[in-house]
Amino acid sequence: MPSLKEIKGRIASVNSTRKITSAMKMVASSKLHHAQVAIQNMLPYETLLEHILKSFLAAEAEAQTIYDQERPVKRVALVVYSSNSSLCGGFNANVIKQMTSLVRDFTLELGPGSVDVYPIGRKVAEKAQKLGFHVMCDLCDLVDHPNVRQCIELARELGTRFANGEVDKVVMVYHHFKSAGSQILTSKTFLPIDLESELERDHERDLTTNVVTKKAQDYLKKHQKTRQVEADEVKPLNDNFIVEPDMDTVLSQLMPKLAHLMLYTALLDSVASEHAARMVAMQTATDNADELLRQLNLQYNKSRQQAITNELLDIVGGSVNN
Repeated sequence: MPSLKEIKGRIASVNSTRKITSAMKMVASSKLHHAQVAIQNMLPYETLLEHILKSFLAAEAEAQTIYDQERPVKRVALVVYSSNSSLCGGFNANVIKQMTSLVRDFTLELGPGSVDVYPIGRKVAEKAQKLGFHVMCDLCDLVDHPNVRQCIELARELGTRFANGEVDKVVMVYHHFKSAGSQILTSKTFLPIDLESELERDHERDLTTNVVTKKAQDYLKKHQKTRQVEADEVKPLNDNFIVEPDMDTVLSQLMPKLAHLMLYTALLDSVASEHAARMVAMQTATDNADELLRQLNLQYNKSRQQAITNELLDIVGGSVNN
């Protein structure tokens, strides 16, 4: 049995660790809130762009551009999103596992050297280089400072390579942020763009709460009071478009904007998912530290009581002998 001094040392050590994990959880919660605000600020643009594209598709379903034409696949590009730091549970491990699986499958199908990797995040970039993948660029700064400009530059580069026939398919791997307690690992084709499937994808996101446990989320959904907000009715857009010079030309301008939006949305989803995963991991670590402290305090009290009992027995035994 460990001595009282050893147990006190372990208690102090666990207490210090608990303070760190608790502080990291609070920091992750704050960053998650900012990431949710960034997604909310992007949603109006996404809604309006999708409304225009859906209206165009309904008006003329035969319209096509170079960005939505499928062709035989000979070379593939992967855009993979991860984090720059660790301590976020299985967030990075799941992304790396998915990337490795896709590279292996495409290599077996298309041959060696047929996959280019565009890593967004230090963890996936380091792993891709370690495994010997063909890494195209370094976009680690995007994770810490998400911005539209770099996403537009990346989308233009990928679009140019796709238009020139250098790559025949582009796939994105990222976590779709549904809520603070649910992030879904997603592999989605970026180019060629399937407009119908892209416009009908899962848009569900809970951007109002940082609650991480499923039980608590279900409780909030069940007991949340509906608030009636008086607002002026927004008049719907006039969908009777007059398109000049023609539908294909207009779509050729709108499709790159949709591509920029897809990359930027995936980036914001990945950043929010990272902070949510880190918040869950730190909450779990804090709970484990609390349980360990309870056990150590119990063990310390038992050992202390045993030491007191032994001292009393020694005193009683000595008095009896005298």
